[in-house]
Amino acid sequence: MYDSSIAPMSHSLKALAAILKKAEAYCEARKIDPNALLTARLFPNMFPLTRQVQLVTDHAKGCGARLAGIANPSFPDEEKTFAELQSRIAKTLDFIGGLKKEQFDGAATRTVTIKIAGKDVELTGAAYLSSSALPNFYFHVTTAYNILRHNGLEIGKGDFLGRNLS
Repeated sequence: MYDSSIAPMSHSLKALAAILKKAEAYCEARKIDPNALLTARLFPNMFPLTRQVQLVTDHAKGCGARLAGIANPSFPDEEKTFAELQSRIAKTLDFIGGLKKEQFDGAATRTVTIKIAGKDVELTGAAYLSSSALPNFYFHVTTAYNILRHNGLEIGKGDFLGRNLS
């Protein structure tokens, strides 16, 4: 469960951080107000870029905490700049990076309770990971990527997959 959750989420968080760095440089090079990207949405009823990144980190830390059987740390949603989003990603990577593989022993069958449409829903850890945690995490990573790509940032599949990470 650790290898199926923490490793891929860590990798994608690092890829997202690299994409956000490119977005910040894009704004600087083209003299674009960063808020134009930070508040951009794909559609009026969808969350803006900043909220997408917050949700990515919420799903990563929530998944790690729930599967490890520990308290999920709360991060206030106050980020308004690329630097603040980078800090939030770094804080999330620190948290999930501090989790130990042994904490995930029995996680596949551990009961995980999450809220869906305002109601508590109980799932096994395996069902939670495959039907909620990973799909939600990747939905928001993908949406953040798509917001930036739609707004002209020259990124591609390799950026999304984190192929250029060291």
